[in-house]
Amino acid sequence: MLLNANISRKRRITYSLFVSFIILALLLVRIGFIQFLQGEELRTMAYKQQSLDRVINPKRGTIYDATGKNILAISATVETVTINPLNIKEEDKEKTAKFLSDLFELDYEKTLKKVKKRSSIETIAKKIDKEKTDELRIWMKNNNITTGINIDEDTKRYYPNNELASHFIGFCGSDNQGLDGIEAKYEEVLKGSKGRIIKVTDAKGGEIGKEGENYVSAIDGKDLVVSVDMTIQSICEKYLKQACIDNICTDGGNVVAMNPKTGDILAMVTYPSYNLNSPYEITNEEIKANWESLTATERSENLQAMWRNKAIADTYEPGSTFKTVTSSAALQEGITQTDKEGEFCCTGGIEIAGVRIKCWRYYRPHGSESLRQALMNSCNPVFIGLGQKIGVSKYYEYLNKFGFLSKTGIELPGEAKGIFLKEGKVGPVELATISFGQRFEVTPLQMVTAVSTIANKGVRMKPRVIKKIIDSKTGEVEEIAPQEVERVIDEKTANEVLSMMESVVAEGTGKNAQVKGFRVGGKTGTSEDGVNTNKYVTSFIGVAPISDPQVVLLVTLYNPTGEGGHQGGAVAAPVGGQILGDVLPYLQLQQDNENKEIIEEVEVPELRNRNVKEAKKVLKEVGLEIETNIEITKEMKEEELIIKEQLPKPGIKVKKGSKISVEI
Repeated sequence: MLLNANISRKRRITYSLFVSFIILALLLVRIGFIQFLQGEELRTMAYKQQSLDRVINPKRGTIYDATGKNILAISATVETVTINPLNIKEEDKEKTAKFLSDLFELDYEKTLKKVKKRSSIETIAKKIDKEKTDELRIWMKNNNITTGINIDEDTKRYYPNNELASHFIGFCGSDNQGLDGIEAKYEEVLKGSKGRIIKVTDAKGGEIGKEGENYVSAIDGKDLVVSVDMTIQSICEKYLKQACIDNICTDGGNVVAMNPKTGDILAMVTYPSYNLNSPYEITNEEIKANWESLTATERSENLQAMWRNKAIADTYEPGSTFKTVTSSAALQEGITQTDKEGEFCCTGGIEIAGVRIKCWRYYRPHGSESLRQALMNSCNPVFIGLGQKIGVSKYYEYLNKFGFLSKTGIELPGEAKGIFLKEGKVGPVELATISFGQRFEVTPLQMVTAVSTIANKGVRMKPRVIKKIIDSKTGEVEEIAPQEVERVIDEKTANEVLSMMESVVAEGTGKNAQVKGFRVGGKTGTSEDGVNTNKYVTSFIGVAPISDPQVVLLVTLYNPTGEGGHQGGAVAAPVGGQILGDVLPYLQLQQDNENKEIIEEVEVPELRNRNVKEAKKVLKEVGLEIETNIEITKEMKEEELIIKEQLPKPGIKVKKGSKISVEI
């Protein structure tokens, strides 16, 4: 009996030892698993639970206009709310989620999910005004919540002038990153460096004194002084918008103003524009009405189109404004002279390689002309002939020198370059059309840069958009110097072309761009927007004052369909005159001694259904002249010739002395 009891006790001891060994082994395995397999993860979790690592966003640099006084973009102080879910008590999670979702108008379920998430930090709301976060502070105090909710200072980009220079400035995303325009191109300069707050806490989220906090300050971004002058930009926007509305320009328009001596972009306007403070709000009413029915791809395409800076990203046929380039090349090569009487003769057209190309006034040829008269009359055959004499190879050399075969290098995103046939594929007909500005495309920026080259005594400048970079903390200023590209034509040639451009405005197709007290030069242009589209691009490029050019201005209107027609002289030139009429006095330029008095404007009378004799009388009374689509011979009776159509339409204001084109 005793022997059996001893054996039973030994078995129990052995069993207990075995069980203890198994338990010890399991514990060792568990400890090893935790130490070696889960160790890093648990250390990370402990760090997350016992430290608060929050980002401090820097203040984005301010953008000033060319004067250095007017603010175009600035960062306003706001606040960002984040939470540390692990440091919010379990009993406080639901009421915290409820209050946060109500205060910031968020989805409760999504907010609750963040509050209950096992993570170190979650963002609740960004860019919040202080009035809202003050409500949160009061609620936290009343509910004795001292940990787990963070309110940090942040910045929000703000544009004081809303739509002004929208395509030039660009805008920022919700994270303050530049997405377009200057904001995107100069992101590295403007953004600054982020700071951090690293605070060590105990396991329950309690603070461990001041020694437990590490604060790394944010470094604010640098300020920019851009080339655009807010006043000049405003003037250009005002008149472009009015012109697009009055002339029913279905595809909008743009204006670029440049200082030819420095390459400074004084204004860059695309119409329609958009509000920089709400860049995702579509401005086209028709698209806006159908927004909900559009696919995500269609919405994105419409937004991209709204943001597109047409002055640098889109190309167009420049039309007769390009005759300034042909004139420059021909004069520089010694092929022609400005005022050789009877050097050319317009017969209504010219035959090139078996193809007859008409002058725009083929029905009543210009006849004997000098180069100056040809530019004033915008006579195509003369420039076709000059192009043939220059030759393809030499002409392409000038295209390259004037900057049409490459990008200008402007510091803005999305720049395109000219679209030309390869030199080897250019035949006589192709060279002919290039010579008077058709069947190729350039950007408005390229065109204004080329004419600025003429205005700058033949030297091409790189377009400049930034004048200064300023360190807001130290006050250190980095000046961005104007950059000369190359000499294209000599000063004598440049002055000759400017003189002819002045004649275009004084007596030719650009009369409507005259400005009282200033000598203005220019050239009008009308071209097709594509082949057989029945759409037109009308433009005017101006230089002022001719005595000492300070502004080169290009006005481009896309598909004007109003009663004023689509001719550059009637539609675009008046816009150029209006803009220069405000800009030149603003620049406080001394008025020229010449051209003090400008021809007054008169309203075009109704001529349709009248006979030619009567129309002549009516026009003479208001100081206008008539131009018919056919040559009226002695055998014809003017009182029997009835006018079917006229341009410009009745009611349009034109300069006294202008010719009204009529169709019989």
